[in-house]
Amino acid sequence: MLILLSCVVFDTDGAIVFRTELCRFSGAKIYPGRGIRFVRGDSQVFLFVNSKCKRYFHNKLRPAKLCWTAVYRKQHKKDISAEAVKKRRRATKKPYSRSIVGATLEVIQKKRAEKPEVRDAAREAALREIKERIKKTKDEKRAKKAEVVAKTSKAQGKGIPKGGAAKGPKLGGGGGKR
Repeated sequence: MLILLSCVVFDTDGAIVFRTELCRFSGAKIYPGRGIRFVRGDSQVFLFVNSKCKRYFHNKLRPAKLCWTAVYRKQHKKDISAEAVKKRRRATKKPYSRSIVGATLEVIQKKRAEKPEVRDAAREAALREIKERIKKTKDEKRAKKAEVVAKTSKAQGKGIPKGGAAKGPKLGGGGGKR
């Protein structure tokens, strides 16, 4: 249980604990009896450690650009030792398996359990089947192309005039009336 008397707080053991606040500019601790309080027109309260922080705030300097502020240190990862411990705790994840779209959990476990030789043989058979299918479609396309070429050559052989190849439309400007 904590008993609150203005800025001084008494712990359950009776020890004195000071209630500190943070500077809105630098992020430093402000102990009781210290600091400058500024209330803006929209009734927002700002606390500053000293006049330097207050002056920089009113001059609209960004604390992220000053290397002695807490915001700058956090942005540029200067307090890495404290953050590294937190990251290690968060990183532990329990591995668990679940089914994927198109394959149930049983199928996945069955494939995982089979021997590599069997898996390789099945893979090679699937590849062979795919290659045969591709070869078959290529042969069909070649046969169709040969038929089309044969038909067009017969049609062209009958319709060619004796004077040579058929003339197309004239291209290019020869002048003329405007």
